[in-house]
Amino acid sequence: MPVSKLSPARSVADPLRGASADATARAPRKRAPGRPVGRAADDGADLRRRLLDAAVERYARDGMAGASLRDIAEDAGVTPAMLHYYFGGKAALRAAAIEEVLMPVVSGLRAPLQRSGDDIGALIAGFVEAVGEAAHAHPWLPPLWVREVLHADGALRDLMKERLAPMLARAMAQRFAEAQRDGRLNPRLDPRLLVPSLIGQTLFIAASAPLWRDVLNAHDLDRAQVRDHTLELLRNGLELPHEA
Repeated sequence: MPVSKLSPARSVADPLRGASADATARAPRKRAPGRPVGRAADDGADLRRRLLDAAVERYARDGMAGASLRDIAEDAGVTPAMLHYYFGGKAALRAAAIEEVLMPVVSGLRAPLQRSGDDIGALIAGFVEAVGEAAHAHPWLPPLWVREVLHADGALRDLMKERLAPMLARAMAQRFAEAQRDGRLNPRLDPRLLVPSLIGQTLFIAASAPLWRDVLNAHDLDRAQVRDHTLELLRNGLELPHEA
């Protein structure tokens, strides 16, 4: 008997017992609407991840407030009932998408900060490369950042202030301030402003790429060329001490 591919397999009646006292066996329990049946545990995890990926992609297009469960389910190729089975509702789906999809991607941007030591040039180059790779692997990241962080009523503004700022933005600003005190950074720069400057040269460039490529006829520029341009621009202003 083939097993459905929707959820962990449920127990079935033993065929060897069918002709005996099981004539009075209880009827099978009716399952809740949308509950998957007969899917292996690892396949259930794959489906759950597919639902989360569909959610963040839809959030990037429609915003977290505007994305409907019906649209997310349609993007994932399932019914809205399936979303309810795995997540219970819109708020729980959003929370899971933040914790299991968004946060791991953003946390990965800390790697250059952790491995660069006192080398500001390595920190800058590593951050630019990391953001470029993240935006390439997860195209939803730049537009989601614009919608939900930059906008005054963005759903991720509090997350930025409470969790992302301490682990990334403030840590980078502190590293820049230390380098400036040691004479390794342009003294006319404000270390705090270097963080939004870096984000502007990475996430904003990625988010606005469809526009500037069309306006400036720059479809020929690949990801490596954009990265090299950004690094050249930043190095001239950041890496070398300023001379009066």
